[in-house]
Amino acid sequence: MEVVCKLVESRTDVEKFIRFPHDLYKGDPCYVAEMYLAQKSMFDKSRYPFFVYGDTALFLAYRDGKIVGRIAAINNPRYNEFHQSNVGFFGFFDSIRDQEVVKKLFAEVRKFGKNKQFDKIIGPTNYSTNETAGVLIDGFDSPPVIMMTYNYPYYESLLLSEGLTKEMDLLAYFLKPEEISHKSVRLLPNIEKRLASEGITIKKLSKKNIHKESIKIREIYHKAWIKNWGFVPFTHEEFDYLKNDLSLIMDSDFTFLAEKNGEPVGFCIAIPNVNEILIKYKKGKLFPFGFLDLWLRKNKTKTMRILALGVIPEMRKKGIEAVFYAKCILAARAKSQTGAEASWILENNSEMNQALINLQAIKYKTYRLYSFTL
Repeated sequence: MEVVCKLVESRTDVEKFIRFPHDLYKGDPCYVAEMYLAQKSMFDKSRYPFFVYGDTALFLAYRDGKIVGRIAAINNPRYNEFHQSNVGFFGFFDSIRDQEVVKKLFAEVRKFGKNKQFDKIIGPTNYSTNETAGVLIDGFDSPPVIMMTYNYPYYESLLLSEGLTKEMDLLAYFLKPEEISHKSVRLLPNIEKRLASEGITIKKLSKKNIHKESIKIREIYHKAWIKNWGFVPFTHEEFDYLKNDLSLIMDSDFTFLAEKNGEPVGFCIAIPNVNEILIKYKKGKLFPFGFLDLWLRKNKTKTMRILALGVIPEMRKKGIEAVFYAKCILAARAKSQTGAEASWILENNSEMNQALINLQAIKYKTYRLYSFTL
């Protein structure tokens, strides 16, 4: 039967768009469903902060009345304004193993892009690199950690056959407390003493602190990441939305702020890998008892994700990063953690990649962004 793509227009269509991956990955032991309420919020144009400036078109592919694929065409004006570019994006891509389905889905994205007069389309990003992004191309033997994507191995061949080419790789490293280099831990007292002599202090952030200090964290983020490929500045609303989400699961033992004479210069945020808990909720619906399960177990997970670790350029290579890693290692030992994922790291971020290699971290997953010209 012919594949037909339809624009998502009604609330019922949005529900179908959200639910499709649950059917596609049914029975896959590595699949972790996104939390339903979070997904529903992402597509609510009256609530989600992206829609203050951006817009999307969602499409579902049908064959014989059955959904066989989905995709979002995305217009992100802030990205183009910041990079002085003229590109669009695609995201929320999922498909059965069928080239015709992929061809029809990308025909809709191409049509969207040409109507916007874009030169190129990049993806997947949901909706920008500040959110989940990339197609998993290796490391299929374990579930994704929190806020990372997952897909079947055949996605890569489907996208390449559709004419997409590699744009950038995003790397994920795994650190086991008992196997990594402990040099930074041994040197921690000396490094902290030297930093203190320069007016640099590092403190923990509690849930109360992170709300209070969020302006400083946003300031550091924009200074530390500004030269990274794909960087897009957060709006105040976007940053507050993310902060509020993260504060629900954050662990203060893994959250730090560095200051020099009271001015913010770096931060580290690692979060419990609550996907260990969410993996059993195959449709992402936690109500009513799943939320209690998540709340009671969130600080007892065996793994963490180092979500963000950054220092402003002029304060790098002073030892601040080493202190962040050392403090995370010590906290992981105290909590009997089995490991942590550091992700994602741009493949061309040689400084951060080398720092993780020096720690004897293992690169174990690669996520790829693709592009095509119009």
